[in-house]
Amino acid sequence: MHVLYEDNGTLKAETLFSESDSTLQVESASGKRSKIKKANVLFRFEQPAASQLLEQANALAETLDIPFLWECAPQEEFDVAELGEEYFGHTPSAVEKTALVLALGGAPAYFHRRGKGKYRPAPPDILEAALAAIEKKKRQAEQQEAWTQQMVNGELPEEIAGVAPSFLTRPDKNTLQWKAFDAAVAQLGTSPERLLLKLGVWPGPLALHHYRFLSQNFPKGTQHAPAELGSPGWNDLPLSDAQPYSLDDSSTTEIDDAISVAQIDADTIRVGVHIAVPGLAIDRESALDAVARQRMTTIYLPGQKIPMLPDELIQSFTLVAGEPRPALSLYVTANLATGEQLSTETRLERIAVRENLRHDLLDEAVTEAALEDDSSDLPYAAWLRPLWKYARILSKQREDVRGKPEGSNRVEYSIKLDGPTDDPDTPVRLIPRRRDAPLDRLVSEYMIMANNLWGGLLAQHGVPGIYRSQQAGRVRMSTQALPHEAIGVPYYAWSTSPLRRYVDLVNQWQLLAAAEHGISARLVAPFKPKDADLYAIIGAFDAQYAAVGEYQSAIERFWCLRWLQQQGLQTVQACVLREDLVRLECAPLVVRVGGMPELERGQLVTLDIRGYDELALELECSYRETVT
Repeated sequence: MHVLYEDNGTLKAETLFSESDSTLQVESASGKRSKIKKANVLFRFEQPAASQLLEQANALAETLDIPFLWECAPQEEFDVAELGEEYFGHTPSAVEKTALVLALGGAPAYFHRRGKGKYRPAPPDILEAALAAIEKKKRQAEQQEAWTQQMVNGELPEEIAGVAPSFLTRPDKNTLQWKAFDAAVAQLGTSPERLLLKLGVWPGPLALHHYRFLSQNFPKGTQHAPAELGSPGWNDLPLSDAQPYSLDDSSTTEIDDAISVAQIDADTIRVGVHIAVPGLAIDRESALDAVARQRMTTIYLPGQKIPMLPDELIQSFTLVAGEPRPALSLYVTANLATGEQLSTETRLERIAVRENLRHDLLDEAVTEAALEDDSSDLPYAAWLRPLWKYARILSKQREDVRGKPEGSNRVEYSIKLDGPTDDPDTPVRLIPRRRDAPLDRLVSEYMIMANNLWGGLLAQHGVPGIYRSQQAGRVRMSTQALPHEAIGVPYYAWSTSPLRRYVDLVNQWQLLAAAEHGISARLVAPFKPKDADLYAIIGAFDAQYAAVGEYQSAIERFWCLRWLQQQGLQTVQACVLREDLVRLECAPLVVRVGGMPELERGQLVTLDIRGYDELALELECSYRETVT
């Protein structure tokens, strides 16, 4: 005797071995015995053999006409054996009953199961809807397969072209288009990015890198809406008698800062750090604030930039030479013999920058030797020499706090494009420049001094601000006025780039309140003590700054790879950083080199260039030899 029973939705036919009140013990063809519940048994049979039942029943079930069965079936609930007798014209055999069970169970649109061996035909209207859905699903599957094959063959279906870019960043995985694309990716054994490029969704990797960032961070485009600044109220500010100069690269249009110096006597100077004041035209929670807070920072790329603030506002506040502009000025009176700061003052005023100087035009003439030698022919000597002397004092003071000199002698590169920024064939130039160039060090020292002293001013008056601190090697932003150990200052609050960085703009609002109201500033500043919104700004800024940094690095890395290709270099020298990680000597590029021998940090090696991957932004190199 054999039984047909259900086991977790699967039909099984096995030989009966023993029986109790509620269970059966059955034996499979392999000899394995199992205990099953009597309630799961559909029926018992003697012929055919248990091992043959399902095979024969499946073959018969394939021949059964499901629509005809539906027409023959009673409209109420029925038993399989009853329908079998009606359909076959005789008492159904075990094979015939099993075939009916398989056929009815495999046609849920026609028959609804109502229990063990019992079914009910679907009502005509429900059947019609179910069949339409099945037909629709079938057509969709055929369409999906057709699209998949087109993409496998390198063709982009018109129906997919319009949504294909979204596959890179925010695909709707419930659509036929995505399912077809995903299947093509799997068939080809590639990545979504590489297939999208193969299909011509973007003209090349450069466009893809741009789209990946811009679609997520600038879904409505990078252009600013026209800004209305209203009537300027800063024309009545007192005009300073200081004579400041700004110092930036030739490509800089957002001139945030300028520096002045006045010689009071042989040992005493008064240094002025003058910062543009867009905070006068932007109120917290205004439309302009919303724009700046959404962008958080100006994005600099080779040959282009995406400004944080609208151009109308930038042009009104940038410290352009010859035009009185509002500035938040920090004046420091210092003794050059002792390095002591005798007094500091912060005030809101207008300044007239005498000239917008440019690093790239002055670097060759302004050397450390020329700055130290009073008899040398140094441009802008009356401005540069006293500033340089005090900058060295400031640097030494920070070095004493850190307990070690600042390591900043590495060569950095500017990437210049001689053509369209969206054309990967645009000629690329890498312009080297040492980080410890005197003009760089000079400006850096005074910006550090301002960020330190202004951070201290906020802390002194109990006005909350956003600080960058470093303790135990960890750099973080917070509202706590903590030391920055790597820089060697007790406070460090970004405040000198309010045209380009949102944190600086926030701190500027607070500084304006401190400069005007002193100890009562904490009561009138835009952000009051323990304002939770400052924490939200820090979190959003950190996230956006990291994303922007990653994007900038990707685009710069792309152009470095292009430069190497344009130079036709086959071998390059590199400096070992650690293990298989090296930095090229000719370009700002760090790469991994498989098969590198174990070498000390700083060792020079020669590498053979094997290939370029502009999508993964990788340079494929192999180790050739160690430079002795």
